[in-house]
Amino acid sequence: MFSRKRQRAARLVRVNLENPASRDAQFCIGEYFAELDQRFDTGFDPATSISADVGELIEPAGLLLVARREGRPIGCGALKFHAGQPVEIKRMWVSKEARGLGLGRRLLHELEAEASRRGATIVRLETNRSLAEAISLYRSAGYDEVPAFNAEPFAHHWFQKYLDRIAISRSDPAPMTVGRCQPSTTKNSGTSRIAALSRSAPGQSTS
Repeated sequence: MFSRKRQRAARLVRVNLENPASRDAQFCIGEYFAELDQRFDTGFDPATSISADVGELIEPAGLLLVARREGRPIGCGALKFHAGQPVEIKRMWVSKEARGLGLGRRLLHELEAEASRRGATIVRLETNRSLAEAISLYRSAGYDEVPAFNAEPFAHHWFQKYLDRIAISRSDPAPMTVGRCQPSTTKNSGTSRIAALSRSAPGQSTS
């Protein structure tokens, strides 16, 4: 149960659809990559991981959500769409400063809702054994562990969930605000860094 302090902090969080090339999106993904590299037993090499690049996270190919608190990016999550196939959840990450606010679960719920609104009935993700908190989150959110459905070299667990389209809504399980933002036109000097790193982290999937 949230303490009053955590409830107040959670109320300041806003989650928006985001241009994956924006400064805040690239910041989140860069932090996500750096954390995976620290936490994985073998480190993380984006060149050998399944991609989720900028062009793959723009509709109709996919989408990206970014969470902010008082204007600062503190988390992200993405979807990749495949015609006739389950939707993939990617780039799930929450900053260390924002953990304990229920943001990982909130992002997961919102990604499921976005997938459902676009007609998806199944979502999938994979994760690394080092991300114990992510594994616990997925299991508690109704994901079933399934046989490997891709060749992600950094994954040890693969999960799948059937979406209940009646249950999926924008009602918040935690007191956070969800909105939509216009694609950013701000140029980002970090673009080349993200393109070079292209990898994943907590509240986290591995790709």
